[in-house]
Amino acid sequence: MTTSGNNQQPPIQANGAKPSRGLFSNILGDFFGGTAAMLVALPSAIAFGLIIYAPLGAEFSSRAAIGGIVGTIALGLFASIFGGTKNLVSAPCAPAAAVLSVFVADLVHSGSIPSDAVVVYIALVSFLAGIVQLVAGNLGGGKFIKYIPYPVVAGYLSAVGILIIIGQVPKFFGIPKGVVFWNGLMNIGLWKWESLFVGMCTVGGMLVAPKLTKTIPASILALIIGVIAYFGAGLIDSALLTLNNNHFVIGQIAVSMSNLYDAFVKQWSSLALISPSIIGQMIAPVFTLAILLSIDTLKTCVVLDAITQSRHNSNRELIGQGIGNMVSASLCGIPGAGTMGATIVNINSGAQTKLSGMVVGLTALLVLLLLGNFIAWIPVAALAGILIVVGYRMVDKKSFALLKHRSTRFDFFVILAVIITAVSTDLLIASGVGIIFAIILFLREQMRSSVIRKKFRGNEIFSKKVRPADEVAILEKHGEESIVLQLQGQLFFGTTDQLLNEIEPYLSKCRYILLDMRRVQSVDYTAAHLLEQIHSRLKKNNGYLIFASVPLSLPTGQNVRKYLKNLGVVEAEDLKFFDDIDSAVEWIEEQVLRTENADRHKAERILDLAEIELFNGFSNEALTKIAGSLTEKSYNAGDKIFGIDVAEEFPDEMFFIKKGTVKIMLPLHGGASYHIVSFTRGGFFGDMSFLDRGKRSANAVAADDVILYILSRKEFDRITEQNPEIAGKFFERMALVISHRLRQNNIELKALQEN
Repeated sequence: MTTSGNNQQPPIQANGAKPSRGLFSNILGDFFGGTAAMLVALPSAIAFGLIIYAPLGAEFSSRAAIGGIVGTIALGLFASIFGGTKNLVSAPCAPAAAVLSVFVADLVHSGSIPSDAVVVYIALVSFLAGIVQLVAGNLGGGKFIKYIPYPVVAGYLSAVGILIIIGQVPKFFGIPKGVVFWNGLMNIGLWKWESLFVGMCTVGGMLVAPKLTKTIPASILALIIGVIAYFGAGLIDSALLTLNNNHFVIGQIAVSMSNLYDAFVKQWSSLALISPSIIGQMIAPVFTLAILLSIDTLKTCVVLDAITQSRHNSNRELIGQGIGNMVSASLCGIPGAGTMGATIVNINSGAQTKLSGMVVGLTALLVLLLLGNFIAWIPVAALAGILIVVGYRMVDKKSFALLKHRSTRFDFFVILAVIITAVSTDLLIASGVGIIFAIILFLREQMRSSVIRKKFRGNEIFSKKVRPADEVAILEKHGEESIVLQLQGQLFFGTTDQLLNEIEPYLSKCRYILLDMRRVQSVDYTAAHLLEQIHSRLKKNNGYLIFASVPLSLPTGQNVRKYLKNLGVVEAEDLKFFDDIDSAVEWIEEQVLRTENADRHKAERILDLAEIELFNGFSNEALTKIAGSLTEKSYNAGDKIFGIDVAEEFPDEMFFIKKGTVKIMLPLHGGASYHIVSFTRGGFFGDMSFLDRGKRSANAVAADDVILYILSRKEFDRITEQNPEIAGKFFERMALVISHRLRQNNIELKALQEN
């Protein structure tokens, strides 16, 4: 099947990313996509500029419109060139308008700063926010911004939406500037029918347009409807058809290159008016603006990845956004971010490369230079109507569903707290509230997660040392005396109480408490102090606290073993450290066996053939005949007894341990080995090749000095030809011992599945 048209996508590579496309590989599609995206972004950009400059008065409306257009130009060009996401359209956005409008309002209300100086403060905050984004991108901050909890992000964005609605409602109703918000809403006499008529027509266009067509963006149709409604109202009130002293429209815009240059010079010449006392006031809006713009951009990038089946570069995108905002601020523009609506239109219109974002900037420049006189006639109420709908859509209505479930109600109240703080005070304070709640949410999730991954009694988990049946019986009998706890996650002040509650029941019942620390991600002072307390309580009961797999290097750089040592948790007679859990369990087993049967473990005695577990119950006559076919051999610690890569004269030999311990190791790639099992005195190994006469499947290595009986299959067959009853007894005993081993394995498997 073949596909055609603008929706055709390039093949996806094996790693999930699309193959690289040249900048000019899709010129026509990128041109149409960028042009359509500009038509979506530009009306909103102008409106956002008006929001920011609104506290300065109507005389700054022209300056505000230019700021929105210049921001679209600068971000479209430079964020696309330096960014890390194809098809992304960057333009002035709602978070920027919300943060900067609050900042400007505070400066104006202070009454000590000239209006011309406020303009340069806007540029400085925008420029510094761009620097923060640039530095964050270079330091790898893109990955951290994505981890801000969603309730905090939802609260921010919902608050921005509500603030936009609150800021635009007076313009929607035509309420004169300076009237208190609620007084204006309650006093119908202050409403202007012209604004209300244009605003309602525009809102209607925003709501109905998507149902009529997907080709033309809703904001464009709504703006056209608003302009038509305005000129329709002009047939009733002829004053609407003049630009002089007309507060219902944006007003005359100076659009020549010389005018733009004059604005640039005037803006930066105002640096002399900067008051050092205001510098500290700029820190909060700078970081709030940088964070919100970054979140807005990366959120759009994630959606874009899903649509295009590609993957963006978060850090590079932050760098591109930072450069774009710095250039925009330098050229009298307002800051912005990657915008969802314009980006979606860009893709659906055929764009496939970064060129489309650059087209957005270039076409916006043409609009500024060639269509400035038309922009002057855009009704303020029409832009207010568009922004009210945009603000409403930013409010996260789905968050109310969080109230249905007890486990998610706190998330809802986090969203609500951020919104209330932003609306009642400002976004700057709300950013602090958001950070506090982000910490609380993190602590809540950590405290919700159990720090105990699994628990095993001593009769549910065994070391890799295969022991005779009588020793296994002893270990099973005394299994309640020990407990193995696999810890996980963060051991810090928020989880220590949970850890103590889990361990406390065993402090008086168990003599051995083993803590497997392999999955622990961090330990703080409170947790270390708790471990000291646990050790002290065990010590009073003659118990032992054992640590296994204590991390020497976590991703955070923490050396947990050294940290515990510095805080007084050090090796002692009743406090032990082991490199792995198997060594620790083996030590506990040896302690239990030594306590139960001290004589047997005082010294490692060399066993006779009759004491080998497999030969229990054999007659003296049978043992004599078997002994005659055995050879005896000694090995030093570290010697290889047999192996996968060792040529053996009799590869079907079976080995019986008179003294010492033998480890069975599985060779891995790169020279590493995995310890499968260990066999001790009285045990046997090599039975697989003895039975099937196949090649060895692992290596056998002497763990210490070892003495072995060796029985070849050839010698065994010779004996059993004359004495078949020996073969029957031999295989019966072998099957019994192996069945005991399997039963023990089943106990462990059951414990693993049930914990």
